[in-house]
Amino acid sequence: MDALQMLGEGFLGAFTPINLMWVLIGCLLGTAVGVLPGLGSSMAVALLLPITFSLDPTAAFIMFAGVYFGGLFGDSTMGILMNTPGQASAIASTFEGHKMALNGRAAQALATAAIGAFIGGFVACVVLVFLAPALADFSSRFGPAEFFALAVFAFAATSSVVTDNALKGLTALFLGLGIAVIGVDGVSGAPRFTMDSPYLFDGVSLVTVTVGILALGEVIYVACLERHTSNKKLLRPTGRPWLSRKELREATPAWLRGTAIGLPFGVIPAGGSEIPTFLAYGLEKRLDARRPHPQFGKGAIRGLAAPEAAGNSTTGMAMGALLALGLPISATAAIMLAAFRQYGLQPGPLLFDRAPDLVWSLLASFFIAMVVLLILNLPFAMLWAKLLLIPRPYLFAGITVFCALGIYATSGSLVDLLILLGIGVVGFLLRALDYPLAPLIIGMVLGPLAETSLRDAAMSANGDFSVLVHSPISIGLYVVLAAVLAFAIRGRIVARSRARAAAKSERVTEPVGR
Repeated sequence: MDALQMLGEGFLGAFTPINLMWVLIGCLLGTAVGVLPGLGSSMAVALLLPITFSLDPTAAFIMFAGVYFGGLFGDSTMGILMNTPGQASAIASTFEGHKMALNGRAAQALATAAIGAFIGGFVACVVLVFLAPALADFSSRFGPAEFFALAVFAFAATSSVVTDNALKGLTALFLGLGIAVIGVDGVSGAPRFTMDSPYLFDGVSLVTVTVGILALGEVIYVACLERHTSNKKLLRPTGRPWLSRKELREATPAWLRGTAIGLPFGVIPAGGSEIPTFLAYGLEKRLDARRPHPQFGKGAIRGLAAPEAAGNSTTGMAMGALLALGLPISATAAIMLAAFRQYGLQPGPLLFDRAPDLVWSLLASFFIAMVVLLILNLPFAMLWAKLLLIPRPYLFAGITVFCALGIYATSGSLVDLLILLGIGVVGFLLRALDYPLAPLIIGMVLGPLAETSLRDAAMSANGDFSVLVHSPISIGLYVVLAAVLAFAIRGRIVARSRARAAAKSERVTEPVGR
């Protein structure tokens, strides 16, 4: 009942005209950025980060949340209509969604995605209202050793489990940690990795890194290496933008199963919604194989409904992990964590006590954002798709200008612009060499927390580092991490053995075919 009472007060704050305006702006920006090729919610939040410092914190985070949720549907719209998903989280939706579009059911596919996103996100928000205070109470038991274990858990999970190449993931992680320690040490006062330059005594701004890696680096990559998608055919949805009773009966169980799969991944630092969307798609495909007349591969509505619900339920729960634990599970959540710190706020149990108005207004705005996105996406999906007609040179030139203006507006320093350019080149090289970017961002965001927690824990135990594994919570986190790593390693070994067996069978049967 306390949670419902606080949520009611949050709705009073969220329903103010100014906050409703920011919800609408966030949803519009998120959907538009998701549709545009090469962009995503993480880039949008990174670009908006230096611009929103003049806003009230509640308004800024309400807009960020709208961008976060809206970006997922925009990614799916592009995948359904052009078979080119904007982000990895929309790949699973593309398999059957684009087949539906090719069969003349693009409007129904977009409606399935919109309703699935609404159901998954709305259920996650309901669970979040009751779970977030419990998570905050649980995290109040955390000390320096527990926070260090939590940071290590996030580091290992995002760099080793999610990425295809663990070495590349760890390299990106250590690069982020290396950037995070540049500057004057807060304890000893000694400069670290500053090359005796006074411009680096305060370290490298997280805003500069996020904008350089996610925005400017992406622009350079697309301009230099990525093939343009403008020659791909944009399918125009015709017919009814709603579902028949038969389609609703077919899709509803998949929506519910996808939502259930996505919920737990919102509090696991496993890279965001990529894994649950593929799990939801795989489950529906296995269930479909048991039917007398399998539909997968022909435009099965359940193959689109389940991943959409899973992705949005994961995103909704990810906001709870961010608010209650200070734990980012994706690059976008990591940037939002950086935004909290820029406002002088630390997500976790104290946030619910120190800024309850912000927390509950933000939670209430999630429900409003789900309704706004449903209204925007059901009838206007084709209007969003027309954004694909924007010439790429104009689009990315504008992004570059916003990158430079945003950084210069926050610091007023030409040196920061040079650092931005250098980090943009680093981001381009990482993308070109297929290094993941999320571990770098999470390493830089959580690096200071891990360092401070390690020092505090060691100092409290007079230099005895065994204090890191004394509490049940830290031991439990390490055990769970070991289990997750073992499961991931086993899965990769099985996948490689199957690939080798398939290749061997092809070599054996090749002479027979000839």
